Amino acid sequence: MLARSAVEQAVREGAELVVLPECFNSPYATDQFPVYAEPIPPVGTTADAAAAQADASPSTAMLCSAAREHGIYLVGGSIPERDADSGAVYNCCVVADPSGSVVLKHRKMHLFDIDVPGGITFKESDTLTAGDAVSTFDFAPCKCTVGVAICYDIRFPELAMLMRAQGAQVMLYPGAFNMTTGPPHWELLQRARALDNQCYVAAVSPARNPESSYQAWGHTTLVSPWGDVVATTEHAPAVVVADVDLTKVAEIRQNIPVSLQKRHDVYSLDQK
Repeated sequence: MLARSAVEQAVREGAELVVLPECFNSPYATDQFPVYAEPIPPVGTTADAAAAQADASPSTAMLCSAAREHGIYLVGGSIPERDADSGAVYNCCVVADPSGSVVLKHRKMHLFDIDVPGGITFKESDTLTAGDAVSTFDFAPCKCTVGVAICYDIRFPELAMLMRAQGAQVMLYPGAFNMTTGPPHWELLQRARALDNQCYVAAVSPARNPESSYQAWGHTTLVSPWGDVVATTEHAPAVVVADVDLTKVAEIRQNIPVSLQKRHDVYSLDQK
């Protein structure tokens, strides 16, 4: 499997936290989401339990297996998920820890429904259902909190602020921006969220596929809490490996203490 090979390459280059792109196991197309959808077992599912369900949930089983094999945290980009009870289909990110256990499931909260005349029209809500939870997990090697959201979620600063409120020092956005919105907005949004929340932001995209009806912009990127691009790539297949220095997060939050300067007497961010 191409995704598993990419994980192996990242591990060979020293990665302890590996992130795959959005919809790494399926075409990015509304009519294909239900076709490729699979049930995803709940948080707490072990690698052995996931392997036992591999016929029904092959992508999740692979993620759990690869995480355990390499002793890493593996953020599984996203895959279409079919809810076992309701039958609803979600765009879902699965995170497995070094034991291969599922430690997080993030269902994309903001569905990509846009219409840019002369550019792109897309409506995820034709076949997808929106999630409703802010998602973070503890990354033990660095003793830090990592926030996870998907693609279009990055346009909503409120969600990033809620992840920051839950302690996130790193935010991960598997995404597949397109040839209309990618050039002007992909990097800009990453740098904005990094500056807003004084954290590292990584946005991980699939490579461009000339045979696909949906053309991804590519350009997987890591941005520092100062807004600098730490590492990036072009649109061709590639593995990007970079170091995250959490002392920079603490330093910038101390030097520019915006979290302490908010006007809670005038505005607030409520999570319902």
